[in-house]
Amino acid sequence: MEAKKKFAVVLAGCGVYDGAEIHEAVMTLYAIDRIGSRYQVFAPDVMQHHVINHLTGQPSEEKRNVLAEAARIARGKIQPLKEFRASDFDILILPGGFGAAKNLCSFAFDGPDCTVNPDVEQAILSMHKANKPIGALCIAPVILAKVLGNVKLTIGQDTETAAAVVKLGATHQPTHHREVVVDKANKVVTSPCYMLDASITDIAEGARLAVEALVAL
Repeated sequence: MEAKKKFAVVLAGCGVYDGAEIHEAVMTLYAIDRIGSRYQVFAPDVMQHHVINHLTGQPSEEKRNVLAEAARIARGKIQPLKEFRASDFDILILPGGFGAAKNLCSFAFDGPDCTVNPDVEQAILSMHKANKPIGALCIAPVILAKVLGNVKLTIGQDTETAAAVVKLGATHQPTHHREVVVDKANKVVTSPCYMLDASITDIAEGARLAVEALVAL
């Protein structure tokens, strides 16, 4: 496999219920590193929609910043997404978590009528225009459907979300654990990860297969 590609990894905070899904984020970084490629982590410098206490599952009165929270996963080595330039990278990938649907876009609240964070939209469009591969895990493929429209992707098997993706103009392909969907024409790779009832090994394999498919494109 060709290695030494440079990935831009976009995170939505830190924590499944209000930010980036940590297992998906870490396993994505691991998958990139294990094939000898490099990565730079990015996040939009915006406030989270809300903060969830991950012990109780209840909303908190706290206010947190998406970039500052994502820096926890990146060990501080992170840049604001507004600084992203497609010319500096070979591949873009977005792990999932509810934050992808709350902080990177408003899909969690508005469904197909959602808006996408301008920095997220610009990153996706600039990579797509440059004919460079884009990956998304879990719920994050809905962002690609919103921004790019006519792409083939997967969010697993959730019928309601799949219907929303189709309404956005995309083609949905149901998947099981450790499967990826590759849209060669648009250079888009997606995998369901925690959209299914998955184990951490399922996540690791889904991330690995997605990363390898992106490099192959």
